[in-house]
Amino acid sequence: MSYAQKVIIHSKSGANNTLEALVEQFISDGVRFVAVAGKDCALIEDIIDEIVVGDGSDNTRFILTSSHPGESLEEVIQFVRIVTQGTGEPQLVEL
Repeated sequence: MSYAQKVIIHSKSGANNTLEALVEQFISDGVRFVAVAGKDCALIEDIIDEIVVGDGSDNTRFILTSSHPGESLEEVIQFVRIVTQGTGEPQLVEL
């Protein structure tokens, strides 16, 4: 499965051990923006940022991220649609 350039993670269960593999796939697929909504969204955004940056030695690894505590999924979808980082419709990923 190839991911869109804009992704929305809808967290129903919070952070889990699948994030690292998911983020590496995002990088491989050229994802440019990830928004996180739902349970533990701010923590998940921080974890994504840490995975992307790693030890800081590879400046080609970049994904813009945002978290949206207290916002509805529809509000986040509307926000992601207007973000200029990446093209096309956002893809929803359930976590």
